[in-house]
Formats: sequence, C-alpha cells, structure tokens
Amino acid sequence: MDRIIPIKGKVKFPITLDPSVWIFDDRKVELEAYFSGTPVDQTKEEEDIQKISAYWDREIQEGAVFPPTLKTEKTFAKEKLLTGTFIMRLAPFLQNAEVLPDATTFVIATENGDVEIPIEKAYDVILCFSKEGKPIKEDGPIHLYFGDGSNREQPITHVRQFIVR
Repeated sequence: MDRIIPIKGKVKFPITLDPSVWIFDDRKVELEAYFSGTPVDQTKEEEDIQKISAYWDREIQEGAVFPPTLKTEKTFAKEKLLTGTFIMRLAPFLQNAEVLPDATTFVIATENGDVEIPIEKAYDVILCFSKEGKPIKEDGPIHLYFGDGSNREQPITHVRQFIVR
C-alpha cells in the first residue's frame, strides 16, 4: 500500500493514485519531451487521427501488405517503454477529484515533511513514475516536479499523499 498515493481534503471525491499502472496510460509523456517544450496536450483523438493517417499513407505508398518496417516500429516502441523516463500530469486527477471552490493550498506530504503550494500551481505539477524503464522504488513511488521546471534538478521525493486545504 505504500505505492498508493491518496488525494484528500477539500475535494468532492477523495481518490487514490496508483503510479504502477501509469505505464499503460496513453497520457504519459517522456520527461525530456515535456521539458524540451514538445507539445504534450495533444488529445487522444488527434493522436488516433495521426496514426490512422500514417497507416493510410503507408498503404497508399506500399500497398495493403504490411511493410517490414512495421515490426521494427513496434520493437522501437517497446524498447522506448523499457528504457524511458515517463511523467503524468497531476491536473486530470485533480479535476476528477473536483477540488472545492474554497480550497487555497495544496500540501505534498512526504517522509521528510510537508511542502505547501498554492492550489493553482498544483495543476501544473508533473509526476515522474518511471526512471529508465523501471518504477521508482527507493525514494518513490513518484518524483514530483513543478511544471516550470524550477526543481528539475531536485524533485520532491518520498511522496506519500496529497492534501487539498
């Protein structure tokens, strides 16, 4: 249970986060891509349209038979999962929990003490859950970065829960 992180306090729906399943979530983004400025707010629908478009382009150029590069592309995608460092944005989880209108503070409770930030800044928080293809165990289960990258070299570690006040 030490891998589960609750969001509680001034929320309509207290929820729990399980970072161990985020590797299967389509909303995950590579850490370097996030901080390099690559757009990460692309919707699932836009991504699906791009995949379908690429498939049709390939079919027009090479025929209906799958080219040998398809196997290589799948291998590359699998390798990326096994070696990548991935993050999830906290905003969708806060939206699902429905933060109450009178909430002003977001508390990040860690083994080393609490960190408080304004609730508005919490919507920009990103959570790193995978380093080099492996779950974060030693000082995890997540590393917390501010969206502006101000703590990129020293993320908040040992996170145990989030409390909205």
